[in-house]
Amino acid sequence: MASVTYDHVWKRYGDVVAVQDLNLAIEDKEFLVLVGPSGCGKTTALRCLAGLEEISEGQVMIGDQVVNDVAPKDRDIAMVFQSYALYPHMSVYDNMAFGLKLRKLEKEDIDRRVQESAQILGIEGLLKRKPKELSGGQRQRVAVGRAIVREPKVFLFDEPLSNLDAKLRVQTRAELSKLHKRLETTFIYVTHDQTEAMTMATRIAVMNKGKLQQLDTPQVLYDHPANLFVAGFIGSPAMNFFNGKVSVEDGAMFVNMDTFRVRIPDHDKERYQSVVGKDIIFGIRPEDIHNPQFAPPSIIAEPVDVTVDVTELMGNEIFLYLVNGTHDFIARVDPRTHVDFGDKMQVVFNMDNFHIFDPSLDPENPPVV
Repeated sequence: MASVTYDHVWKRYGDVVAVQDLNLAIEDKEFLVLVGPSGCGKTTALRCLAGLEEISEGQVMIGDQVVNDVAPKDRDIAMVFQSYALYPHMSVYDNMAFGLKLRKLEKEDIDRRVQESAQILGIEGLLKRKPKELSGGQRQRVAVGRAIVREPKVFLFDEPLSNLDAKLRVQTRAELSKLHKRLETTFIYVTHDQTEAMTMATRIAVMNKGKLQQLDTPQVLYDHPANLFVAGFIGSPAMNFFNGKVSVEDGAMFVNMDTFRVRIPDHDKERYQSVVGKDIIFGIRPEDIHNPQFAPPSIIAEPVDVTVDVTELMGNEIFLYLVNGTHDFIARVDPRTHVDFGDKMQVVFNMDNFHIFDPSLDPENPPVV
């Protein structure tokens, strides 16, 4: 088992910077997920660790060993790709055993590892089949099994569920989480799907434009995002953002958003003194916008008049696409809510849970106040 450390790692392709000064310490037996939009540098960071990309600057360590100049085959890692990359002419058994045969392990040891891995993944009955006889989910299990038999220090997963349908993705997510607990090995997992990241990770590293934006547990990222990018990326549907200005009137503090305003709770006034009179961005998640009839009784509720633009019935909840003046935003409300297109209604913002971002500190990616 091993920890992994990125120490001031840069990766450049000519003038293009793919990974910028990445500092990241991944603990032994941790399930760390690198998440971000396409082109953010997460896969490049993973490939630098695997030895498939040469590092431009900095160091990558596995345990206490610097592996910059170590060949990929000698890094004691195993990688699972988005494409299953199975040999079509070989049986499942031979696909899983292939790497071990190249390393000239004893036949008994190879058979033990393959059988144990197959049992862990529930594919014992598939060992004689060819890949063309398997479903997508079964092929992905074989690809994971091929990694398990190597008994590596670190598992690397590069968007392994992207080719699976929605139901199978959910099932395989749970299987990977159980596998991590069973193997007690370090998992590093790359995805652009923040739902995958939230459900599986012990910690999440959010990346954008080659930079690490925030590293923390899923719940902390959700409750306390460091900046506008993290706030908008983590959570589905995404957080609502409004351009506004903080003002104080008769001792009360408000966020004014042209066509409506909400009052900041008195116990939060001191925190936002620094942005009084400044242009800010106000953020609130869809699940913190309620139909007043079904709002939790204990919240600090600020009413907002809206017009219903679109309704999406999800069964256990309803997504309402709402309009107030020039502002479009989404609410996740109780399924007992009965509204339709064009209806006017009042919603309430839960002012126990909101965020204010200060563009004056960084116009491109404002930090939270």
